[in-house]
Amino acid sequence: MSLLWVINKKIMKKIIHWFSNPPVMGPASILFIRLMTGAVFFWEGLLKFTYPNQGVGRFTKLGFPFPEYTAHFVGTMEIIGGLLILFGLLTRFITFYFIIQMIVAVLTTKISLYLGTSSLPLPPAPPKAGFWAVLHEIRSDYAQIMTSIFLLIEGPGRRSLDYILRKRKLTPIKDSL
Repeated sequence: MSLLWVINKKIMKKIIHWFSNPPVMGPASILFIRLMTGAVFFWEGLLKFTYPNQGVGRFTKLGFPFPEYTAHFVGTMEIIGGLLILFGLLTRFITFYFIIQMIVAVLTTKISLYLGTSSLPLPPAPPKAGFWAVLHEIRSDYAQIMTSIFLLIEGPGRRSLDYILRKRKLTPIKDSL
């Protein structure tokens, strides 16, 4: 075995451990951040299946390869991931995925809006392109990224399935005689 392989294996173990063991002792009020973040991802996932212009049509206009599969994958992940965040289960894994997804969403939609070359409908009111248009249109993306980063770092809090599972894992099972 090479030294590099051993080092990479140790690093991967630490990363997996970090993702698998989020802090769960944060205040119960973290639930409100989870409710906001999870609910928005959940209903946005549903919209991708309900309205073609939000799902396959949008991904087609943006030039994604295999737009039908991509839209359905993203929609499904938003529904499942939104529910996982709402329940506070596998919080770090799903918020990491959502951070990446939202960065891709911003890059694929806001650069062309800045340049005035967007294939999507322009904002209904001025500014329709440029810096201020991007700042206005990015507000919900920004909020979702920030709340996901918060949950990635702080964990799901005490009102979560992650907390319940961790508590069970740490509580020794007493012998009943």
